Amino acid sequence: MIDMEKHYEVLIKAINNKVVVSLCFDSKEKGKITRQCIPFDYGPSRKYKDGQDRFHFYDLDSPDGNHNLSILPEQINSIQLTNNSFDPKDYVTWKPNWIVRRDWGIYS
Repeated sequence: MIDMEKHYEVLIKAINNKVVVSLCFDSKEKGKITRQCIPFDYGPSRKYKDGQDRFHFYDLDSPDGNHNLSILPEQINSIQLTNNSFDPKDYVTWKPNWIVRRDWGIYS
C-alpha cells in the first residue's frame, strides 16, 4: 500500500504544479512500458464501469498516438516528475468534472 500512497502523492504534486510525469506500468497487452504523460485525475473511470479507482493520464508518446490512459493502482511500477511543465488549455478540451481538486483556472 505504501507504493500506492507514494504514487498518489506524486500524481497530486504533478497536477498541482502542472508537471509532465514519466509513468512506468504493466500493460496487459504489451508488458512493462514507460510513457510521458499529463496527469489528469484519480478515481472511478467513466469508461470502465467497474467502480474501481484508477490513475488517469494523457499519454503523450504512445506509438499508437496520444490517448487517455486509465491505470489500476496495482499496474503502476513508478510515477516520476519530469522537468517539463504543461498548460491545461493544450489538453483539456471538455468541461471538466475532476475528482482531484486543483487550481487550473477555467480548466479546474
